[in-house]
Amino acid sequence: MRITVFGAAGGVGRRVVAEALSRGHEVTAVVRDPGRFAEPPGARIRTADARNPEDVARLAAGQDVVITATRPAPGSEHELVTAVKALLAGLAGTGVRLLVVGGAATLTVPGTGGLTVVEEPGFPADWRDIALACADQLAACRAEASVDWAYLSPPALLEPGERTGAYRLGTDELLVDAQGESRISMEDLAVALLDEAERPRHHRTRFTVGY
Repeated sequence: MRITVFGAAGGVGRRVVAEALSRGHEVTAVVRDPGRFAEPPGARIRTADARNPEDVARLAAGQDVVITATRPAPGSEHELVTAVKALLAGLAGTGVRLLVVGGAATLTVPGTGGLTVVEEPGFPADWRDIALACADQLAACRAEASVDWAYLSPPALLEPGERTGAYRLGTDELLVDAQGESRISMEDLAVALLDEAERPRHHRTRFTVGY
């Protein structure tokens, strides 16, 4: 497949690029600052801005899938919504699929009567801005009917770790393991994302993963 990855210099983005290359796909890695990104063998590096629909359309031309794993700096959380709207606008009418690595904020928490992650008592105040921006990001996707998008909400804990190739799929509820933890490694999140790219199961909807 021909895959373009926006946010390729980030923690998730780098692992998505690596996973796609390991499967033999043709990867275009898009960054805003090429100085932050060590070029992986086999990927094409391009400098562009996911917030610019013209950049999106140019780099999506001839591609099968666009993946976005952008994460704004603290204080610029609103850029998540700006970027996803630009991505959707740039892909409208092209037939290119969009996979969005989003946030867990709007997943419901098991055993709470329907409270979402961000609504739970004790949710960290310093995470609230990015959580609410992720909620708006998902809402922007749900308002778009002309692009075949899918939105991946990670579990509560997403950190660098081991690639096991194992994960569980869910929809709108936070996945929790036998120890009561909601987690996955960035490496296995990339596995789940590339599995979705290769064998689409989710169309214009949100899904989640976890151990």
